Amino acid sequence: MDLSDYLYIAQQGIETAIWVSAPVLIFGLVAALIVSILQAATQINDASVAFIPKIGAVVVALLVFGSFMISRIAEFTRWTYGKIPDVLP
Repeated sequence: MDLSDYLYIAQQGIETAIWVSAPVLIFGLVAALIVSILQAATQINDASVAFIPKIGAVVVALLVFGSFMISRIAEFTRWTYGKIPDVLP
């Protein structure tokens, strides 16, 4: 294997990390945006008001996208383990 093969493996790892983390981050971001708008409109600046909906959004994202995330990680792991013989001299 040369450098381009190692870079491809690293690229696939980064891509997998992005695909796995994106649903949770997007749900959390949307929840934070909605709560921020509501807090600005009502002038309620309590930390727990902002924290609880974000936790709920992350839990919902994990419930909805959990199987996708696990399958994506398992697929990458199988692919990586398949590449081990190519890496060894």
